Amino acid sequence: MTQSTTRSVPAPLPSPMERRRLREAKFLSEEEAASVVGVTRATIRSWETGRSSPRGRNRELYARLLADSAERTRESGESRESREFWESRDSSELSAWQPEPATKHAAERQAPPPKPPEPPAPPEFTPAEAFDALYSYAAPALVRQAYLLTGRLRLSHESVERAFHLAWQQWPKVAVDPDPAGWVRAAAYEYAMSPWQRLRPVHRHPDFPRVEGDRRRLLDALLELPPSYRRTLLLYDGLGLDLPETAAETEASTPAAANRLVQARAAIAERVPGLGVPETLQEQLTALANDGPVPRLSAARAVRTGCERRARFWTRAAITVTTLIIGATAYTLATAPTRYEPPLAPGQQVGGVPPHSGPQPLTPRVMELRAKLLAEPAYGPERLLPQVR
Repeated sequence: MTQSTTRSVPAPLPSPMERRRLREAKFLSEEEAASVVGVTRATIRSWETGRSSPRGRNRELYARLLADSAERTRESGESRESREFWESRDSSELSAWQPEPATKHAAERQAPPPKPPEPPAPPEFTPAEAFDALYSYAAPALVRQAYLLTGRLRLSHESVERAFHLAWQQWPKVAVDPDPAGWVRAAAYEYAMSPWQRLRPVHRHPDFPRVEGDRRRLLDALLELPPSYRRTLLLYDGLGLDLPETAAETEASTPAAANRLVQARAAIAERVPGLGVPETLQEQLTALANDGPVPRLSAARAVRTGCERRARFWTRAAITVTTLIIGATAYTLATAPTRYEPPLAPGQQVGGVPPHSGPQPLTPRVMELRAKLLAEPAYGPERLLPQVR
């Protein structure tokens, strides 16, 4: 009874423009506010522009963050510029300040205070440090999300590491992206849900789920959905993205994404009757994503070195194959004939010539003479003398 009352009365929120003003008054960037609430920078931006509104636990955390900002920026009878000026001064400067004597001219005493100094610029990070920070922040959550999409923990680790490999290879492009975590998330989802993964024996069967009860039934129902429905449901109800952002990340139109979301919710409600209310499904899906298997990730430095090693390997392989092709082409050019040699005409039968025959069998007379010659001495028979008649 208490939970239904809490859900029916959402936390009040100011207007979208006031939300941004309150966040900036607390000197919070979009990334810092997103880390406090537990969402992405794009989600905070969509809340402040009025394209979407937070729901559930995210709404309570966001309302609490804005309430703290409103308490700090409550008007106390002095202008905003004056308050920022005096807040920027430390205690030593305030103790050393003394009012000017009354003999000074009134115009000089009432001169506007100098402009407050600009806040210090954020520290410069090297590309490796920025990549390590992004990896430490986004990798654990991405592994849990990939596990909800595939049900295979080993594939989830592999997909996240491969996505960060691609991010490090294209870091100049990823570093200036408005949502680097979203860029890596899209790459990890694409690799994890590729149809080719089903052909690998190691990823053929899902792992045994480490949850029980309603969460186990929710995970089983989630894995039975089509891949596109599963991804749309996780992005919208699990991560809190609005419908246009979900459609853009799944490469679908907004009406198609909305239809997938409705169909996925209906399938989940049919399989798990207690999740027919969207708010309840969002809470359970968020809890399942946060309480998933604890990932044992590699260090950020190992991911970077592994990416560089992989890039060197494929570069050397490409150079080797190219060298072999060039060598085979050069050998062919060197050994190929330089002029045309017509082929020999096939042989033709010549008529009128008797065929070649072997030796004929010996006659008795020939055999007698042969025996006589063999019986005579080596010098042959005696010479016959002619007789005179």
